[in-house]
Amino acid sequence: MNESASILESGLPFDICLKIASYLPVLDVCVLSRCSRYWRELCSSDSIWESLARRRWPAAAFPRDSSASLRWREVYAGKHREMAIRAGAVVGFVNQCCGVESMEVGDYVQAIGELSSLEFSYADVRMFLFKPHLSVLLNLVALHYSIACLQTPAWEVVAALKSCWISERQVCVKWWKLGRWFYGFRMRDESHSRHLTLAELATEKGIEVLGVLRRGAIHEVLRVVICVSDGSSSSPWPRSNAQNE
Repeated sequence: MNESASILESGLPFDICLKIASYLPVLDVCVLSRCSRYWRELCSSDSIWESLARRRWPAAAFPRDSSASLRWREVYAGKHREMAIRAGAVVGFVNQCCGVESMEVGDYVQAIGELSSLEFSYADVRMFLFKPHLSVLLNLVALHYSIACLQTPAWEVVAALKSCWISERQVCVKWWKLGRWFYGFRMRDESHSRHLTLAELATEKGIEVLGVLRRGAIHEVLRVVICVSDGSSSSPWPRSNAQNE
């Protein structure tokens, strides 16, 4: 398609349209490609799909030079399928660990470690794990990974939670601390619990809880458990001699 035809079709020169499309999210590029034959050809450009791939997976070892034989749309699609399979493995692991809608902190920390070892990007987290049909505990794992490992700003995470309709989902984190010694006698073990939404956990309200989850059961903390807090399921907390605070 020559330049005069492209200007007539879009109102802008081809290279300007190409530059604009390269900044769009992948779903918008796919929608734009359905508008006309002109936009379909433009949105199939390797330069657009190379930009999408490098932006979504900045740490991936993509080839630095674009050869004629390299089809970036195929590279992007292959990488997307690979990350979908990896996400499925993490989802399966968390679901296996969630007994009666609860999860021990050791499994929780391991799930975050799995995401890190699989080199999940923040775009992957949003696309595969910030989903309302998944367990809220899995949403929480993805949230914590985004903030602690990817250093994603809290405001950006909160905005994503809202756009994915999961910001108001609630969890309860409960931990038991070794009783303090008082005049030669050890007091009863202490029980602490916090009920927070996912959005609250991504803000200052969640700093204490995320800290407990990050440290796990160490030193004076005997056990940490995370569970769904929607008011509809039976309590998964085991009976103990713990004293509520």
